[in-house]
Amino acid sequence: MLMKLNFLSKSNKNILIASFGAFLCMFFIAYFNSIDKTNIWLIPPFGASLVLVMAVHDSPLAKPRNVFFGHILSASSGVLMFYLLGESPLSISLAVALAICIMLLTKTTHPPAGANPVIAILGAKSFEFVIMPVAIGASFIIIFALFYNRLMKR
Repeated sequence: MLMKLNFLSKSNKNILIASFGAFLCMFFIAYFNSIDKTNIWLIPPFGASLVLVMAVHDSPLAKPRNVFFGHILSASSGVLMFYLLGESPLSISLAVALAICIMLLTKTTHPPAGANPVIAILGAKSFEFVIMPVAIGASFIIIFALFYNRLMKR
């Protein structure tokens, strides 16, 4: 008995659209990272953000406000804890806890942003990290996702 495969079903089409959108956005970010030797454009949480904004873009966690402020507030938490306590298990733990607290209080929860404090502390980052790559990268992802998802009308 042969099973009929329908590769163009609505579900499969959405999978391809989401995957291709994530590919394109990540390609641009990685490309900018490869040509701009003075700034870092690429941080791992952006890959996780793309899962949300492309695959489940209707989720509250994927709202532009959550993506932008979740990343900004979380990165700021990490930089602040690094300035206050340096690099230690305590500073990393406090920074992640603070990031969660602030995201919940401001209703800007974005789970991928929870990695930003860890990156900020382990990388001994200054507040410049909050602007570049975090704010600029998050803005790029948001703008790209808004245009792409509207264009694809999913």
